[in-house]
Amino acid sequence: MEQGDGQSYSRRFILVLITIATFLNPFTGTAINLALPVIGTEFSADATTLAWVSSAYLLSSVIFLLPAGKLGDSRGKVTVFMAGIVVYTAGAILTIFTPTIGTLLVFRFLQGIGGAMIYANSVALITHLYPAGERGYAIGLNITAVYAALSLGPFLGGILTQFFGWRSIFVVTALIAAPVLFSADKFPAFLNDRHREDFDIPGLVLSSALILCLFLGLAKATTPTGLALLAAALLLGVAFYRVERRHPSPLLPVSLLASNRVFASSNLAALINYSATYAVGFLLSLYLQYIRGYEPAAAGTLLLVQPVIQIFVAPVAGRLADRIRPGLIAAGGLALSAACLFGLAALSETTPVAAIIVILAVLGVGVGLFSSPNTTAVMGSVGKRYYGSASAMVAMMRSLGMMMSMGLVLVVFAVIMGSTVVTPAIFPEFLASMNLIFLVFAVLSVFGIFLSLKKND
Repeated sequence: MEQGDGQSYSRRFILVLITIATFLNPFTGTAINLALPVIGTEFSADATTLAWVSSAYLLSSVIFLLPAGKLGDSRGKVTVFMAGIVVYTAGAILTIFTPTIGTLLVFRFLQGIGGAMIYANSVALITHLYPAGERGYAIGLNITAVYAALSLGPFLGGILTQFFGWRSIFVVTALIAAPVLFSADKFPAFLNDRHREDFDIPGLVLSSALILCLFLGLAKATTPTGLALLAAALLLGVAFYRVERRHPSPLLPVSLLASNRVFASSNLAALINYSATYAVGFLLSLYLQYIRGYEPAAAGTLLLVQPVIQIFVAPVAGRLADRIRPGLIAAGGLALSAACLFGLAALSETTPVAAIIVILAVLGVGVGLFSSPNTTAVMGSVGKRYYGSASAMVAMMRSLGMMMSMGLVLVVFAVIMGSTVVTPAIFPEFLASMNLIFLVFAVLSVFGIFLSLKKND
């Protein structure tokens, strides 16, 4: 037990609580994907509407990440974190009883707000709780929870949906959140320090409009409407940056981006990493089922290789980041990822499955080596006053990277394959699209290597 502000607390127990909360978001997100066909049947929903079951959550979480981080700095990180648990759990309980597809989308949007409040402050709390020499390992364990959720989500989501119905996913989510919900008094007071500042309302409005235009524009990037939305996003981005430069308490820590090279390059490297790796599972799932004839269960099992490897590598990488400069480890991880992505860019109809498994295993090592040290570098580059904003920026880069990764996939598919259903007749076009996407991802990763190394100059 440790002592702080006259209060006894257990760092390990608090880390467990934060890690459980971190597990919730990716678990629910991946588990619900397995339930979409059943949800579609129950509510007679089309494919576009079903896509919004996941997209509504992602959109709201991205919009509210920066505000949630800023609120954590100004109103107390524990306060905002626990409020996020309440909102997330309320969304889960409401979803259990949802009567229509419309209310389901509303409740998923609500869960996204809660998820943003959790994610924006979880790493900030760990950074405040652990000193520099132990922080990397703690962050590594927290990131391990994300990879564990990504691994277990599809598996448990399928089982829960098949035997207990899709609503049971949210019953389990609420039960997982319960221990955290009733442990607010276990957090020491010093973790809830505050720096009272005016809230940046103009920044919130502009950033929300920017993210919405970017989100919708990427989804329709090959249409005139999509291009107009992307142009609007660019203009809104310029306006947002100018407003943030003048605001005394901006949502986006512009001063850190301008003056703190480690903070800026680490966040950009995170954006590149997630942009280059998030869509790998999606693309390989299609490749294994369409080109190689795998059943969904077999394809899913093979794709578990990468996240399972990441579960074991992330805490080790975090421990290394406590002893070696984090940028060097992150650069090594990106180098491995780049090599694997170049390998995936050469996939054909006859590539040995053993080779794919090896590539996925090494990619798991690469991603695992990158995430913990890079996050440690970001959080170690700022003072306590900015922990919430820095934590939110890391989460923001992750979410934007996911959006950009899938956006590139949509654009390339639309240009090369159009809206044609994937049949044996267009398998060559599908392979060409996939190879091109992986090549772009590989080049992005190479650029990320130099950004990570720049932290150590």
